[in-house]
Amino acid sequence: MDKKYEALKLENQLCFPLYAASRDVIKQYKTSLDNLDLTYTQYIVMLVLWERKQITTKEMGRILHLDSGTLTPLLKKMEGKGLVSRKRSEFDERNLTVTITDKGLNLRDEAIEIPNQIAQCNVLDEAETETLYKLLYKIMDAAK
Repeated sequence: MDKKYEALKLENQLCFPLYAASRDVIKQYKTSLDNLDLTYTQYIVMLVLWERKQITTKEMGRILHLDSGTLTPLLKKMEGKGLVSRKRSEFDERNLTVTITDKGLNLRDEAIEIPNQIAQCNVLDEAETETLYKLLYKIMDAAK
């Protein structure tokens, strides 16, 4: 390849290993999440709700780096499954609050082992995992 195009080689793209590794890690969740009837994106929504119980869609989108075009149909589907309820603010109809239901809260007990199962698939040692975690959050924080 001509030197002028060296930067366009796939192996020189930071985005590609991030993308491929992300897909590989998310694939590790599939079996566990299938048992809960959740997609990965629904799972991360549930992680936020298990922690907070109630949150606005705007705040959830900020935390999860998801836009409303992704979050709205996702939450509608989750509401249809009985995991969450959505309610417009009485003070400002543009604000939508999402609340975890009892069914959604009970799902947490079924999901409790997922982090341990995924940790078993981790090929990094503890120090490498911590370094990667910090670097990924540095990239995410810079994108805000």
